[in-house]
Amino acid sequence: MNLLSEIEQRLDSPTARDLANAVGRAIRDGVLPPGTRLPPIREVARELALSPTTVSAGWALLTRSGTIRTNGRHGTTVADTAASGGRYRTALQQQADFSLDLSTGVPDSALLPALGPALARLTSAGIPGNYLDDPVLPQLREVLLADWPYPAPELMVVDGAMDALDLLARSVLRFGDRVAVEHPSFPPLVDLLEAVGVQLVPLPMDADGVVPAALADALSAPLTAVVLQPRAQNPTGISTTPARIAELAALLGATSTLIVEDDSAGPTSVSPPVSLGRVLPEQTVHIRSFSKSHGPDLRLAAMSGPHEVLGPLVARRQQGQGWSSRLLQRILHSLLTDATAIATVAAARDEYARRRAAVVDALAGVGVPVGGTDGINIWVPVHDESAAVVRLASQGIGVTPGAPFALLPSPQDHIRVTVGLLADHHGEVAAQLAAAANTGAWRAGAR
Repeated sequence: MNLLSEIEQRLDSPTARDLANAVGRAIRDGVLPPGTRLPPIREVARELALSPTTVSAGWALLTRSGTIRTNGRHGTTVADTAASGGRYRTALQQQADFSLDLSTGVPDSALLPALGPALARLTSAGIPGNYLDDPVLPQLREVLLADWPYPAPELMVVDGAMDALDLLARSVLRFGDRVAVEHPSFPPLVDLLEAVGVQLVPLPMDADGVVPAALADALSAPLTAVVLQPRAQNPTGISTTPARIAELAALLGATSTLIVEDDSAGPTSVSPPVSLGRVLPEQTVHIRSFSKSHGPDLRLAAMSGPHEVLGPLVARRQQGQGWSSRLLQRILHSLLTDATAIATVAAARDEYARRRAAVVDALAGVGVPVGGTDGINIWVPVHDESAAVVRLASQGIGVTPGAPFALLPSPQDHIRVTVGLLADHHGEVAAQLAAAANTGAWRAGAR
């Protein structure tokens, strides 16, 4: 295999960024596995008809992103970016089984709607007229659009929110693009964007959502995309207010920045649906997941956006898997229209809110303030993250360390706790969380 021929096939134009893009695509396609030694800069320049300066600049982009490594006489090699397992694996890996595992971020299975009635309505798997049929069931499309937060220019169904984000990242983003994300942020999203090779721009949040001044600063240079969680942000539980949506829209409206909204809380959120798409529909991609409301294994999410963005995604899927299972779409349609299932999801939404409020109020009563207002997770400030995680583990309680969510230095450590799984004993667990939050404080005072 000629490595340079593989890179050349993926090279769109003779620039440093496109060279970095070509190498990145070759790595993702498995052509350049970890450990592959790349030719010297001058050889690359000669074979690809580029200047050595262009190749050097492209290599610098790849090095800054951690995609390649240069080691003196050993030359330049493709880095093993999966060796560490990424932020997501770091956040969820556990050393022990817990009697109470509040680290997972998953919904309570006892609160999910029953599938029996929906499955009973299925008499066959169904066969499409042909493989180019509309990938979205018309009856499901109608139900989704009736409840969408703005008039959607185009709609598609995908295999969950992360599938939607992966499709967007690999189709729209290019190596070295600047992409703004919330701080703190969902680790799998960060892992995905780092794998694509973009430059992350963290956006601090306050009680109303992303801080407008931070977005304004980010927009001082070209920003390809901004990714937001408008409701029940993971991990903070912050839901963006309509007033903040208006402020962010005023900043983004004068740009070509693509707005990606990941409404992963979906129907479990107690906050009203909000979207920048109401003001900027031609710039906004809105994703709604049904994993927390109807079950993670349903693996379905809906995504709206302008045709210029979604059209190529649909075409790309037709060259591969084609569509998200219409069988699963029929099940989702049944769950979204069945009165009993609708009532079950509404009851789950109220129960998650009750559980969250019970723990947050108990923590506030012992001096541990928790922000956010929504969702199955809470973001608990602690004096020493590692000490808090270890102490709780010793008591049989699993929580998620906060470091994998952080993109900026912070004077305050945190842990994420999935209180949506906590049906009772809220006061007792809150007391244990509060004690863990203060673990190590006496040592700091002694200093």
